[in-house]
Amino acid sequence: MRIGGMQKLTLLDYPGKVACTVFLSGCNLRCPYCHNPDLVLPERSRGAEIPEAEVLAYLERRRGKLDGVCVTGGEPTLQPELPEFLEKICDLGYAIKLDTNGTNPGMLKSLLHNGILDYVAMDIKNSPRRYAETCGGADILSGVQESVLLLQDSLADYEFRTTVCRPLHTEREMEEIGRWLKGAKRYFLQPFVDSGSLVSGGVQAHTRDELARLRQAVLPYIPNTQLRGI
Repeated sequence: MRIGGMQKLTLLDYPGKVACTVFLSGCNLRCPYCHNPDLVLPERSRGAEIPEAEVLAYLERRRGKLDGVCVTGGEPTLQPELPEFLEKICDLGYAIKLDTNGTNPGMLKSLLHNGILDYVAMDIKNSPRRYAETCGGADILSGVQESVLLLQDSLADYEFRTTVCRPLHTEREMEEIGRWLKGAKRYFLQPFVDSGSLVSGGVQAHTRDELARLRQAVLPYIPNTQLRGI
């Protein structure tokens, strides 16, 4: 496992649970607004990984004090060792939340089938017509669409979420996303925040009024649409 970091305590990353967040290195997308280049770009992430045994030892010590573990990235499903790693966490008695971009539906289907995931947060990068543009040119829409259907048909709890920024996300894009994900359990819009260290850049944050209008464009299709992080 290529583990790029660990946040030992979080009240935000796993809804309703006191959790630990484990960051896995590597990603197959290059979204310009991404603020985790140290996890995404291979040249920045190599040589700084945390041993898997160290993470598991910490979780062993915190049994009874933490409720769950959020596994995020980068993109966790790129690592073939992920199922075995999650099984070890599950054996320690933790609930597991997976953050994913949905580009590996085969891995996601296997994890859902095995009942190892309690919660999945899947990133929706943009409307289908602008998906490749938003992901840095990657043509991965078909896999993402398959993952959307897997989650909507699964027993695991889930959310869809989109980090929104100008000029990539307009009311037209949000309405198209709403039609695509119609009937989803919950959908969150997260405002882009410039951390000062981005994968590429060229994007800007929306104003509060603009964010409210983006949400309104989705609401007719997904009533449980919320703004997060403002």
